[in-house]
Amino acid sequence: MSEERLARIRERLQRAFAPSRLELIDDSAQHRGHAGARGGAGHYRLLIRAEALRGLSRLEQHRAVYAALAEWIPGEIHALSIDAGAD
Repeated sequence: MSEERLARIRERLQRAFAPSRLELIDDSAQHRGHAGARGGAGHYRLLIRAEALRGLSRLEQHRAVYAALAEWIPGEIHALSIDAGAD
């Protein structure tokens, strides 16, 4: 399930932002036993660089990423650490 979920998240981010760089790391194993992890939702770290994020404040960049992934929060994504920006 985890690899399938990662692939879906990457695909959504690719479609939403056409990033020049995209790294998505699943940190879920480090959070076993955590309340959010018990239900099967994952913990992820994201590094994304995209022209679509240029000129946006850090808050706006994060909101854009969260909006792209909204249907999976909090059901499949419990925590998401974001490092976003333009090239």
